[in-house]
Amino acid sequence: MRDRPPSESTASRVGDGTTNDANSGAGNGSSRPGNALEVFLAFGLLGLTSFGGPTAHLGYFREEFVARRKWLTDGEYADVMALCQFLPGPASSQVGMALGWRRAGLPGMLAAFIGFTTPSAIVLVLAAVGVARFGDLEGPIAGLKAAAVAVVALALWGMAKNLVKTRLAAALAVMAVAAVLLAPDGWGAWTQVLAIVVAGVVGWAVSGRAHLIHGETKEKDSGGKSGDNGDADGGTDGGTDDERPAHLAYRVPAWASIAAFIAFLALLAVSTMYWWGTYYWAGALVFGGGHVVLPLLEQGLVPDAIDADTFLAGYGLAQAVPGPLFTFASYLGMSTGGVPGALVATLAIFAPSMLLLIAFMPMWAKQAANPKARGIVAAINAAVVGLLGAAFYDPVWTHGVTGPATFVLAIAALAALTKFKLPAWAVVLGAGAIGWIVF
Repeated sequence: MRDRPPSESTASRVGDGTTNDANSGAGNGSSRPGNALEVFLAFGLLGLTSFGGPTAHLGYFREEFVARRKWLTDGEYADVMALCQFLPGPASSQVGMALGWRRAGLPGMLAAFIGFTTPSAIVLVLAAVGVARFGDLEGPIAGLKAAAVAVVALALWGMAKNLVKTRLAAALAVMAVAAVLLAPDGWGAWTQVLAIVVAGVVGWAVSGRAHLIHGETKEKDSGGKSGDNGDADGGTDGGTDDERPAHLAYRVPAWASIAAFIAFLALLAVSTMYWWGTYYWAGALVFGGGHVVLPLLEQGLVPDAIDADTFLAGYGLAQAVPGPLFTFASYLGMSTGGVPGALVATLAIFAPSMLLLIAFMPMWAKQAANPKARGIVAAINAAVVGLLGAAFYDPVWTHGVTGPATFVLAIAALAALTKFKLPAWAVVLGAGAIGWIVF
């Protein structure tokens, strides 16, 4: 994430509203409120065309809303991204919802969510119907599972390279792998939660020695990716934590923030008694990218609610559609509970992101540079790399590579992604077609 110019104040750019012209510049459009329909149409188009996964989505958002529509500046966009990196949940979808909130308040937040999510959710619901109706799809499903091996392997490598930079971070990742793979039957999901909690405690404990978890000195770390606040250590930003613009068009009242956080915790507790709790917990615990949702959902659903083959076929299909990867929940909900199941699963997995955004947007300017917060998130990110590593072994590898042919197809898919730089959706569709022909 890029460092902002020293003259920009974090407090004047972050949060729930628009900025004053002194900091954002004349004519950039960020100080003019919009409407929910405008937000819905903009994100609806992106939901139809945003292939490539969460990282690509962030690029699409910048091009559309910073460069073309000028709803906000690069610095403002960087701060929105930093906030969403600190919160659990699907980062690109959270960024979209935060941008919708900045533009048109709560209606804009909902409009951004609906516009960006609906296209891929509909496609995956239809895919679930197809898989259920045309049961003899072993060939395409084998191809999709082999492609999933390549996609998850690439995601695992990229996350490990970026998030596991020290011995302590590596130890946390290995701890998470071992905890999940060695957990007794029925304890996998709780073991994942425990691994995340333990990592968070370790991150808090070592937050005063940033190099142990970040692999950088405190000075370097202050300009790092997660916080990206040049004044973290009293730099030359010129602003203080207490500075805020005189007017924010869509300020979140304190009572609304508190209510949202209480609702988040209440649903977290209640969800353990209902089937949709698997989706809510997954949305509440995902750190480090959309691919991390795979082990969380797998532990809660496979094999009791859905078989591993259908699960992995849906995960492969989720790579081939535009929009957020979390609409994989729409496929799973449709497969296990029909249209009502798809609707509830989709809402449940995204609900934590919405509630946490409302709860934490107002205080982000004060906490962005907090060393303890950054230490906790860095440690959790290392642990979730381990969770993804465990999921890569089982079920992705064990069900995706079942013989020499699927092994060759998985290697070919990985080569297509890495050497030939083909987009994931094209590789997944190609692998499915090859599976249809060969298997």
